[in-house]
Formats: sequence, structure tokens, C-alpha cells
Amino acid sequence: EVQLVESGGGSVQEGGSLKLSCTTFGVTYIDYAMGWFRQAPGKEREGVLCITSQGRITEYTDSVKGRFTISRDNAKNTLYLQMNNTEPGDTAMYYCAMFLYDYCRGAEAVRGPYWGQGTQVTVFS
Repeated sequence: EVQLVESGGGSVQEGGSLKLSCTTFGVTYIDYAMGWFRQAPGKEREGVLCITSQGRITEYTDSVKGRFTISRDNAKNTLYLQMNNTEPGDTAMYYCAMFLYDYCRGAEAVRGPYWGQGTQVTVFS
């Protein structure tokens, strides 16, 4: 059974930092692209960042440019999202996702079992 388990969410003051983690179980993590997505209340899910097994990064939105960094530790089957200089607009449920190939696509391409359960990030001013 595939499981993607996120952690690291919470509340942070504007300008602060958080680091999200996503550990994968039940699948060979190293071969596939992994991504972070987020969904704010009343809005559609949007892509944040994605990374292939070779470290090629896709930026889905300019709003996190220069503030968020994606990385992965293949030995630990873990994906990370370092969030710096956070803004209230970053408030959302954050989800990790796995693509069943080694390139990044949109959220519609992620199959159901390959989403994490989400971790809430709240940025207050």
C-alpha cells in the first residue's frame, strides 16, 4: 500500500520559516518526480514546486520564487519544502504528490493513492 505522509505544518508569523516533509512508503520513491501542491479555502489546488529524481525543478507559481525551496533525500524516501519569508497568502493545506514517471505535470495528473493527506500551514500577520 502506498502512503505519503506529510509533517511540519503549523502556524508561523509573517516572515517566518517552516520546513515541510513528506515521507513515502510502499513504493520505490527514487524513480519518480515528486511535487508540492497547496489549496487555500475556496480556491482550487495549485502547484507549488516539483522535483525529478535527478533534481530538475519545476516552478508552478511565481508567488514562491526566491522564498520556497524543494529538495529530496532519496535515501530517506523523503521530500522537503523549505518555506522562508512566508506571507499570509501562503496559508493553505499543503499536499505532497508522486507522479508515476520522472517528470513533473499538473495536479490533474496525480492518481488518487499518490497524494498525501495534507498538512496545514497558517501564516499570520
